[in-house]
Amino acid sequence: MGEADIFDSWSTTKDADAGEPLARSAWTPRFKRGAGSAACKRVMDIVLAGLALWILLPAYCAIALAVVIETRGPVLFRQRRTGLNGEIFTILKFRSMTVTEDGDKIAHATKNDVRVTGVGAFIRATSLDELPQLVNVIMGDMSLVGPRPHALAHDAHYGALLPCYSKRFAVRPGLTGLAQISGLRGEIHQLSCMARRVEADVLYADGWSFRDDILIICRTVPMILKRVNAY
Repeated sequence: MGEADIFDSWSTTKDADAGEPLARSAWTPRFKRGAGSAACKRVMDIVLAGLALWILLPAYCAIALAVVIETRGPVLFRQRRTGLNGEIFTILKFRSMTVTEDGDKIAHATKNDVRVTGVGAFIRATSLDELPQLVNVIMGDMSLVGPRPHALAHDAHYGALLPCYSKRFAVRPGLTGLAQISGLRGEIHQLSCMARRVEADVLYADGWSFRDDILIICRTVPMILKRVNAY
């Protein structure tokens, strides 16, 4: 893929408005991807993920202890996801539910989901359940920024319904991405909810740049603090 434009203004449409027709945002080109963007992106992934793992070690220990005290079961939730070029990897999360599904049928999380534990509700709302994915980033399964990876069952389901779905796999999946900072997260209650996320993912995959990754990371912080559509 040659140099491509990425855009500086992102849609703030929420999934709650998913009944509206899909429409591309009126974005204006900002940065272009240079020859060294991929190398810079990987270095940033390793440095920031490694630093975060070290700084957040006490939080890791506290969350792991809380999960063990509340419910029986593993501390970490492991599930197969699709990564770069369709390669399968195992994603890591702190377990936030009473189930650890990884089969042909997996129900999406919903608001007030009875499967979510008390500790799980907190770490999901604050995105702390995603912290173990920093290990996935260091291992090269994921990047800090990219399309959020879905369960294999969901890939098969939505891949058959949305023609552009597979284009998401042109880049490594990420901890955060264009869809997330656009407010496109939360409950999937109809196909258009996923269609909007996939549209944002494909736009990112087609035109990402290292400098726009930095902007997305910066815009993720206030989104987490506001707990937008997180449960």
